[in-house]
Amino acid sequence: MNSLFSKYFLPKDEQGSILVFEIVVIFIFSVMMLAVLGTAVSQFRVTRSTVNREQAFSIAEAGINYYQWHLAKFPSDYQNGTGAAPTSQAGFANPCYPQDYTDEDANQIIGKFCLEITAPPSGSTVVIIKSTAYATANPKVQRTIVSRYGVPSLAKYGFLTNSDTWIGNSESVSGLMHSNGGIRFDGTGNAPITSAKATYTCTATFGCSPSQTKNGVWGSAAQSTKDFWDYPVPNVDFASVTSSFSTIKSSSQSGGIYLPPSNAQGYSLVFSVTGGGVGQVSVYKVTSLRSHQSGTDVNGNTHNEYLDYNARTLQSTQNLPSNGLIYVEDKTWVEGTVKGRALVAAAQLPYNANTAPDIIIPNNITYAAKDGTNVLGLIAQRNILVSYYAPNTLEIDAALFAQNGSCQFYYYSGNVKSTITVYGTIGSYGVWTWTWVSGNSVVSGYQNTVTTYDGNLLYSPPPSFPLTTDGYQQISWSSN
Repeated sequence: MNSLFSKYFLPKDEQGSILVFEIVVIFIFSVMMLAVLGTAVSQFRVTRSTVNREQAFSIAEAGINYYQWHLAKFPSDYQNGTGAAPTSQAGFANPCYPQDYTDEDANQIIGKFCLEITAPPSGSTVVIIKSTAYATANPKVQRTIVSRYGVPSLAKYGFLTNSDTWIGNSESVSGLMHSNGGIRFDGTGNAPITSAKATYTCTATFGCSPSQTKNGVWGSAAQSTKDFWDYPVPNVDFASVTSSFSTIKSSSQSGGIYLPPSNAQGYSLVFSVTGGGVGQVSVYKVTSLRSHQSGTDVNGNTHNEYLDYNARTLQSTQNLPSNGLIYVEDKTWVEGTVKGRALVAAAQLPYNANTAPDIIIPNNITYAAKDGTNVLGLIAQRNILVSYYAPNTLEIDAALFAQNGSCQFYYYSGNVKSTITVYGTIGSYGVWTWTWVSGNSVVSGYQNTVTTYDGNLLYSPPPSFPLTTDGYQQISWSSN
């Protein structure tokens, strides 16, 4: 009997050892399970938080997309159709315009976004959209997206013309180039080169004798430049600038500088910088002109009028207006050092080819610094002209736009100068030229031309510079 029990039963002290062992095992297992469960719960919380963050991000992005659509329909509405300023909203830090976000499949509100809209400053088209959002599952987890949109101006082009044009093999174009006519391009380019023509007739003026039918863009450029060619593309409407003139005039009268007809020869504007670094402009009335020989324009017309001022009378010297706009209803000379953002428009409405004023450049126009903070737009209803007595080496820092005429230096027999440098952009309705060539020789104008596109103009054009028809384009995007 004793031997039988000894086979199947342990002594009492050994039974206690097994019990303690089991308790230790269970404890260790419990501790491990608690750790596993803790990790699982923590991971679940992280996953849920990540889901909430991503969902909030998607809802914030939907807010940006919604207002981009809204601006396409109502381009000047920066109050979400309310006509009122934003108000404080529960759950959001700043006053904003709230909107529920609905899951259309479940027909259930799953979140909310709230929009803060910053209207463009005077003379700009750049609107800032800030969308802050959360998912209903966790309103404390919020995401914010800030996006800047703007309507590109015509200053986005390095060179723009309404006429046929020829870029020679020694010339280069910096920035986007477009012609409503045909383009013979033998030089180099670093951006899209576009024509509104599928084909056009190239004449002897552009090296085709007899005349020939050519593609909208053609020439002997290197393949690396040909890769930028694109045609046909939509026309750029030079006539639309007329509405810009009307707006600029109104804004100049209310908050800028407005100069009516001078009853003299016109006005001279001289930009300058004070010792304190403030941009100013001095306005002179031109009372007499300096004589010189007759000239011929790009259309073969003879001009007997003089292009350089002689005597001037100071009218005023003042800081640049806050909106940067100067509207002149007379011939206008422009020169000096520009500090700040300004636009000079010379026009008389309605347009009359016989009385439309020109802008004349008699001396250097330079920026205080080429850092994007200083910019000048020159818009002439007719021509932008470099004067007869302009410096032998001339620099023009500006966005130039001749609505119905040309950017040009008239042909004056024997008046040959050295170098002209343009830092900015050139828009010329007619044929543009600073140089007149006979054979291989420069017979009038500047022997060397250097044109560099000011990349700052792409998103920061001069105040109220005429716009393209492209609509709002995204400029920048950021999120938290």
